[in-house]
Amino acid sequence: MIRRANENDVEAITGLVYELADYEESLEHCTVKPEQIAAALFGPAPSVFAHVAENDGEIVGVALWFLNFSTWDGVNGIYLEDLYVKPAFRGAGHGRALLAALATECIEKGYTRLSWWVLDWNTPSIGFYRSLGALAQDEWTTFRMTGDALAALANTPSSSE
Repeated sequence: MIRRANENDVEAITGLVYELADYEESLEHCTVKPEQIAAALFGPAPSVFAHVAENDGEIVGVALWFLNFSTWDGVNGIYLEDLYVKPAFRGAGHGRALLAALATECIEKGYTRLSWWVLDWNTPSIGFYRSLGALAQDEWTTFRMTGDALAALANTPSSSE
């Protein structure tokens, strides 16, 4: 069963985020707390949304997503931040069902895109996404700025000052 997450799911979602970080060999970088997940999903101004996959009452998968915007289309889209299904439940259709729920959300709301990143080494996921008709955007390079570089740029005087 796929459904929108509710406040009772926060602990399970947080646990799945940590499992994903471990799977992606980045557990040491994962510091999110259940309170942060709760605030982001259910606070006064939610900035992220989630669907969960349940199997016999157990949450076995999650799709965490937020809206993006295409300046070319002039329409919102969904950016899938995390998609994770517990290893014991993979191959049973939960990942496909979570993506189908997001595709349905796009179609029902008139969004033109569903997009996400995947690690280059994650060949099982890449194969799965391609089997659904997703196309790799290999011509784009992802950039990220954090920590000292982010602070240094923020502290650079703008030309309008």
